[in-house]
Amino acid sequence: MSNKIKPTSVGGQAVIEGVMMRGTKDIATAVRCPDGHIEIEKKPINLLSVKWGINKIPLLRGVFSFFESLYTGVTCLMFSAKMFEEEDAETAESMSKFEKWLMDKLGDKIYTVIMFISVLLSLVLGIGLFMLLPNLIVGLLLKPFPNTPVVVLNLLESIVKMTFFVAYLFLVSQMNDIKRVFMYHGAEHKSIFAYEYGEELTVENVKKYTRFHPRCGTSFLVLVMIVSILIFSVISWDNLVTRMVLRIAFLPIVAGVSYELIKLAGRKDNKCTRIISAPGVWLQHLTTREPTDDMIEVALAALKSVISDNREDDKW
Repeated sequence: MSNKIKPTSVGGQAVIEGVMMRGTKDIATAVRCPDGHIEIEKKPINLLSVKWGINKIPLLRGVFSFFESLYTGVTCLMFSAKMFEEEDAETAESMSKFEKWLMDKLGDKIYTVIMFISVLLSLVLGIGLFMLLPNLIVGLLLKPFPNTPVVVLNLLESIVKMTFFVAYLFLVSQMNDIKRVFMYHGAEHKSIFAYEYGEELTVENVKKYTRFHPRCGTSFLVLVMIVSILIFSVISWDNLVTRMVLRIAFLPIVAGVSYELIKLAGRKDNKCTRIISAPGVWLQHLTTREPTDDMIEVALAALKSVISDNREDDKW
């Protein structure tokens, strides 16, 4: 194992029985199909932030990256899901009349509609469950105590918010299908670590690396939670509607600051950046699992599809 790490901008996510990797020019999703072979979908990166050069503008790039990552993630999840739908002979028979009507009317466009709805629901769930609901609960509980200091209100809200988040991760991590996704998540992290340390990309080399990576999406979400606590602390609690609206309005700032922090933590290794990364790395005990050899093979297939011959191309 080399002692010198070269952080890379290559990153990814786990999908159903597979891994998506994003390089500097392409995105590749590798999936282990039911018959055992690895199916790879590779396509060029076609994101507005890259086209318009926004990915080079601090703070603003974090806002675009948040929404683009959500869109890309759902797209790759849908690709992996389709690999298994095609193997299910009973799918068509089990469709409801409404589903059959949608298929007849929309055809292949139905997947675009599903993707749009999935992204929208993800945003609504995330904002509602982990931001607005904790604020509402604390506001209702402390309504009989109108003179409660704002600092106490924000502290209690942050405790409820983090409790909801950790509880959600713990509960979903107990589902068998999600456990396998989290194993692929571990394979993704270990593969990227091996690449960053300049190892030959083989299963044996990848296995010796840790599954906990500081630039994980989990770490980003934790930073979003922490940064939101700090930024929202300046918002008055006098009016429920106002504070809810302002929390949504401040989300782009939260995303932008969080993105810059995770970039800093990934680029530097010192006491400060390790503190920034620590909460997210700790939560990866819930969102990652040790992968099997065949899962690492899938992660490597995706990674090899997007890396460049020149290591400087994807320098973090």
